[in-house]
Amino acid sequence: MSLPLEGLSAVVTGAGRGLGRAEALELARLGAAVVVNDFGQPGRDGSGEASAAPAEEVAAEIRAAGGKALSHTGDVADFRQAGELIRLAIAEFGKLDVLVNNAGILRDRMVFSMTEEEWDSVIRVHLKGHFNTTHFAAAHWRERSKAAGGAVYGRIVNTSSEAFLAGSAGQPNYAAAKGGIVGLTTSTALALAKYGVTANAICPRARTRMTEDVFAGLERLEGGLDPLAPEHVAPLVGYLASPAAARVNGQLLVVHGGMVAVVERPRVAAKFDSKQDTFTYDELDALLTAHYAQHPAGETFAAAEVLGLKRG
Repeated sequence: MSLPLEGLSAVVTGAGRGLGRAEALELARLGAAVVVNDFGQPGRDGSGEASAAPAEEVAAEIRAAGGKALSHTGDVADFRQAGELIRLAIAEFGKLDVLVNNAGILRDRMVFSMTEEEWDSVIRVHLKGHFNTTHFAAAHWRERSKAAGGAVYGRIVNTSSEAFLAGSAGQPNYAAAKGGIVGLTTSTALALAKYGVTANAICPRARTRMTEDVFAGLERLEGGLDPLAPEHVAPLVGYLASPAAARVNGQLLVVHGGMVAVVERPRVAAKFDSKQDTFTYDELDALLTAHYAQHPAGETFAAAEVLGLKRG
């Protein structure tokens, strides 16, 4: 029986632990040859000495199960090293078909206490890291499409967060980066659709090294799979990487514990027209103050509350 990703190659960033590891294993289980990327720093804040061990251990696990995999320990937030990662996949497997961007760090702080370095470092790893690999993968697919005279196969799965959807008071850098990733995803989806490439983003909730304090009060269930296990997220990534998801493009999906929710793009909740050439202060006061008296701003998060979304 053929596997849905058989004959395809994939790059998964931040794949030495947690979500990335589960995603790399799932893509390999579905038949893909995988380049496992991880910078290997032990601290969730990006601290500590880099190590090749996490990436190589996952690659070895895939090979031991009969799959094809190799490791890469470069920093995807470095433009040159991100290019080397994509070129490695192409050189080893002949082409790149799937890119899963997952690498990230945390530097949590309230906005009034956050340092410039804490802001820059999180934006660099999450948002710039997503852009770097996407840039080189997109150039590869565009070049292949021109050579083929038509569409090629390409899938991008980016990692956003519920911190972007519902807000996260102590994570202004992380929430901003994750919001930026959604913008990058939708722009990329529009730009690459004509080449046969799709780009989507997920908001996963899982118990990992990065979220250990967030879910510290939620105990693991006795027996069965932990509702917050990364393995609940990996199947959606496998699906989005597959031919079956050809019509899924520019989408944002929330996933955790056996649930997948498709998030709509923002919709206009109310519209007001000025009775003059332009609004006056008094007119805006009369219209908007009355509107928010009837519809408090907190109702903006009603959809998030229905989904049970919290910081993550």
